[in-house]
Amino acid sequence: MTRPGSLAGARRAGGASDFDGKAFVRGLTTAPGVYRMFAADDSVLYVGKAGALKKRVASYFSATPKPSRTMAMLAQVARMEVTVTRSEAEALLLENQLIKSLQPRYNVLLRDDKSYPYVLLTNEPWPRIAMHRGLRAVPGRYFGPYPGVTAVRETLNLLFKLFKLRSCEDSVFRNRSRPCLQHQIGRCSAPCVGLVPQREYAESVQRVALFLDGRSDELVEDLGRSMEAASERLDFEQAARLRDTLQTMRRMQARQYVDGTAADLDVLAIAMHGSHACVLLLAFRDGRNMGTRAFYPRTNGSEDPAEVLGAFVAQYYLEQAPPREIVLDRGIDDVEVLQEAFTLAIERRVLIKTSVRGERAAHLDLARRNAEMSLATQMTSDAAQAARAESLRDLLGLAAPATRIECFDISHTMGEATVASCVVFDANGPVRAQYRRYNIAGIEPGDDFAAMRQALERRFRRAVEEGTSGKAAVLPDVLLIDGGAGQLTQAREALAGHGITGITVVGVAKGEARKAGHEALLLPDGRELRPGAASPALQLVQQVRDEAHRFAITGHRGRRQKARSTSRLEDIAGIGPRRRSALLKHFGGLGGLKAAGVEQIAGVEGINVALAERIYATLHGLTIPDALAARPARDP
Repeated sequence: MTRPGSLAGARRAGGASDFDGKAFVRGLTTAPGVYRMFAADDSVLYVGKAGALKKRVASYFSATPKPSRTMAMLAQVARMEVTVTRSEAEALLLENQLIKSLQPRYNVLLRDDKSYPYVLLTNEPWPRIAMHRGLRAVPGRYFGPYPGVTAVRETLNLLFKLFKLRSCEDSVFRNRSRPCLQHQIGRCSAPCVGLVPQREYAESVQRVALFLDGRSDELVEDLGRSMEAASERLDFEQAARLRDTLQTMRRMQARQYVDGTAADLDVLAIAMHGSHACVLLLAFRDGRNMGTRAFYPRTNGSEDPAEVLGAFVAQYYLEQAPPREIVLDRGIDDVEVLQEAFTLAIERRVLIKTSVRGERAAHLDLARRNAEMSLATQMTSDAAQAARAESLRDLLGLAAPATRIECFDISHTMGEATVASCVVFDANGPVRAQYRRYNIAGIEPGDDFAAMRQALERRFRRAVEEGTSGKAAVLPDVLLIDGGAGQLTQAREALAGHGITGITVVGVAKGEARKAGHEALLLPDGRELRPGAASPALQLVQQVRDEAHRFAITGHRGRRQKARSTSRLEDIAGIGPRRRSALLKHFGGLGGLKAAGVEQIAGVEGINVALAERIYATLHGLTIPDALAARPARDP
């Protein structure tokens, strides 16, 4: 149930809100729930949870002294809304969902970072296991995030040895005719050629999930039961394989016991300096140290480490599966509620501790020192970024430092698979969630000018559409174009065509012998600036340009590889894995198939004449009537 707050007046006079908080509180319930504060422009100021809504919201409008940040927030409140929930744990879940979706101005926000690796277990008839970065677009289960690639590779190596799941891409899996090297060295059970029953493979998938969930005890019990069942049905080879896996798992558990390290543990410490914060996570899974990972949450004015840490714990572990034990370097609010919510989420008990001894205390001390060092490094980096932005302002004659820089680059191989990239930087550095790629089509191969024009047209057409629909058009202060005068002209014409002004457009031309630091910055008025390698402004331009270059090349390689690895037969209706394999075997590959006529294709088992005509037409870019003409004349 959602109840909107009464509003005495949406306008604020003299900076003070006209919202009558005490009158609003009188109509509230004592049930648990979530409250939201809105400004006069209907933007969300704050989202909070409460075990008793009336008591919690009333505390904001009492006469007790409050921090300056809270007073500044209350001065902007124009209305409030509340949502009643069945329990405080449910309120915690709803609060964090709203914080993530609404991004309130005064909440502590955990920045999403998709650069950390996960272990992906796909959801398909023969699941594969692999490392994954980026958006979770592939259906399946994602385990992680892991602190680094090394931890993921160590985990995958162990899983391949123990459970022998496939790691190959689907395009390889569907077209194998014999086992690969991974099977020969004992790291894959070769489901591609039917050397393992699907039931047995599914059991291995379930055991991998148990392992990655940290449920080693259940896994050992399951392996023991399966080994005994295999022995009873006299399948001694399978029993021996399960015995070897079971012994490896027990050795791992013995090592954990000797090391005295908890099998499933996260250690968290926070360091703060003003509004800058770093939360350092030290993770242990199955007795293995998975390394550290530093987070830099947006504090939005909060200077209380316990508040920031508490917000981080709630937001992070309601997105990621928590371990059995979480150790914190200080106390936070709502520990019991968090433990209840985490326990319900993963259906096993989760403990949050702040007072520990022995090895856990040593781990906590290590996490504190790493948090302080990471924060110092981050603050130095932020200061350097601000200095580079100020230098760029002076160099380009801007009224203020740029708050948004976009850079476009083009990548292709001799005109093939042309891709344009757009990267975005703000005052804090790259904003990866707003990066964009554009697959370029309909131009002459290798025409970089046309490719740049198409990408810019698509980017700024969307901005104009957003502006006409009532949304605020997002435009850069500085637009960098990787290229010379020709690319710069395309950018100017694209902006002028959409009536966009006020953007500083800069072409970044490579210097002599393409050496870094010798770049020339081309301005629309014809000036050419060569600030030199020591210029902080040029260092910022190089950083943005290199990121655009990397992003474009990655997209181009992916598009090119997809063209190489995807068979054109996959686009033909009626051609599945079995028929595709039969065609390629019969003709010795795609080249032989393309050289065949319709009658020859129809001679392959499982291929009728109508399907042969579609295959021929697709491979030769013809219509079906043209394919019919390709049939050889029959003898009278």
